[in-house]
Amino acid sequence: MDQIVNVNEFQELAKRALPKMYYDFYSGGAEDQHTLKENVEAFTRIMFRPRVLVDVSKIDMSTRILGYPISAPIMIAPTAMHMLAHPQGETATAKAAAACNTIMIVSYMASCTIEEVASSCNAVRFLQIYVYKRRDVTAQMVKRAEKAGFKAIVLTVDVPKFGRREADIKNKMVCPQLRNFEGLISTEVLPSEGSGVEALASSTFDASLTWKDIEWLRSITKLPIMVKGILTREDALRAIEAGVDGIVVSNHGARQLDYSPATITVLEEIVHVVGGRVPVLLDGGVRRGTDVFKALALGAQAVLIGRPVVYGLAAKGEDGVRKVIDMLKNELELTMALSGCPTIDDITRNNVRTESERLKSML
Repeated sequence: MDQIVNVNEFQELAKRALPKMYYDFYSGGAEDQHTLKENVEAFTRIMFRPRVLVDVSKIDMSTRILGYPISAPIMIAPTAMHMLAHPQGETATAKAAAACNTIMIVSYMASCTIEEVASSCNAVRFLQIYVYKRRDVTAQMVKRAEKAGFKAIVLTVDVPKFGRREADIKNKMVCPQLRNFEGLISTEVLPSEGSGVEALASSTFDASLTWKDIEWLRSITKLPIMVKGILTREDALRAIEAGVDGIVVSNHGARQLDYSPATITVLEEIVHVVGGRVPVLLDGGVRRGTDVFKALALGAQAVLIGRPVVYGLAAKGEDGVRKVIDMLKNELELTMALSGCPTIDDITRNNVRTESERLKSML
């Protein structure tokens, strides 16, 4: 791994390591994949306003999310079925997160069980959930997470129906039986044609889910509840009114509605309407420490890293995931130093210039 110089290089290593079906599953987006490209490219249109002659001999990247300390504002996003990438699956990812002193959000669709991840190492973890038509299945998962010491629930709210992921349809993507659901439901759906993952989602996900169901979720757990999948100020306000404990600005890694906006482009309007009442996290397109800095400058408390973590896992297992996080942390540290920001609190809106501001200045 010595010759790897940035996170993007893990993608090519993962492509070589994985069967085409699995690589396409992890890397693909919805339909024309416009939002997939835009998630990354939108960061390139934000420029820095670096300050000089600031003492940056010591850089402190540490922060807190829901009161839990992490070494840097870089967390692991929920991504499905890590055992398709590496035999140790989520347990390897969890160990890497613990070693890097950050929070992993474990996917509802994880290959390893909640209990296996919990016992793999000592760390702060959150559980991402979907709400199934069979509410008892979701309720049981939440209870198991509580018992296993998970510290928050992250409810994904942008999948009333499954996005059209054409690579998975072509590949006839197979969904294995997920061990978390053994004895509850079969996840091994084998459709005659198309994606098995889409077939599973269609048969299990509850498309009738509404804001009032936050109350139901609150009634079955004492854990803080974050909602993931917010892209508008209107929904951010609804989330606050529903009493959530945090918001994740996310378009599901561009896997749901193509031509939905890149998350970094809507972050600021959501941060404004939230007004500091709950933490706002950003998910989608982060590939550099400079991207992390830009998200923080526009008001995010932290970012979530999805695909790069899976690519690191596929290429080099636990060490690959650690390397991905460490690389992003090192790049963030350098960006902070070169921008004149010795701590996370020093990163402000004044440190960046968006494309719309640049265009206005030219009028």
